[in-house]
Amino acid sequence: MRSVVLAVATALLLSACSGSGSSDPRAGETPVVHSPTPTPTETIPPRPPTPPPPHACYRLGYQEALAPTIDKKPSPCTRNHTAITFYVGRYDKKLAVDGKAVHRLEATVCPHRFAAFVGGTIEDRRLSMLRSVWFTPSVRQAARGAHWFQCVAIALHGGKHLARLQGMLRGVLGRPAARARYALCGTAEPGSQGFEPRICSAGHRWQALRTIAFRPGRYPGQDKVRSAGRQTCQDAGRAVAQDPLNYRWSYAWPTLEQWRAGQTYGVCWAPG
Repeated sequence: MRSVVLAVATALLLSACSGSGSSDPRAGETPVVHSPTPTPTETIPPRPPTPPPPHACYRLGYQEALAPTIDKKPSPCTRNHTAITFYVGRYDKKLAVDGKAVHRLEATVCPHRFAAFVGGTIEDRRLSMLRSVWFTPSVRQAARGAHWFQCVAIALHGGKHLARLQGMLRGVLGRPAARARYALCGTAEPGSQGFEPRICSAGHRWQALRTIAFRPGRYPGQDKVRSAGRQTCQDAGRAVAQDPLNYRWSYAWPTLEQWRAGQTYGVCWAPG
């Protein structure tokens, strides 16, 4: 009888202990304090690099003019300079700054804008040492949102040097005196040893007179381009000679390499 009572008492005790533990499901757990929900920090993207001014001047060297980007800051156009910005355009932000699509855009837009900027005829531009080059932002600048390209006018002095520019060049080839300053000359007879193209405002011995244009397309062959300009260039040399019975002239026809680079014309020369 005692053992039965003890067993019942023990069962009541266990049930009481069990009941006291299940009355609060969090009893016995370590209290946890939760931090409030953090307020998100607003991220302000960096401002994209500023595009170059539309008529900026620069003091560039020859190698700098061949680079894809400009690292120098503009200099006052009233001081010595060798390059002038004549157009700043934009390209689609989806395009890669160093991709073929952007390069084709620059190579199309800049020469077209250059023709309108310097003026004159296509013959005037071919017989000058003025050239158009173009630049883009760096890859790092493009990643920050710079999507512009820059068309710049330069003048070749001769060899690997740029000539100093006078004024802003707008319409320069439409003015005879200015056109003569930037005209194409040479240090010797074309094709001879020592020949080098030279701006006419520098020392020279030969001068380009006119061009012999060919239809763009497939290269006609050396024999055809060579024979096409002989009589025309001879007549051009006679026209500027002091003695029409004793004079010199020269004709430089385009090679296959030059043709592929875009020069689809020959040039008539005479001493001068």
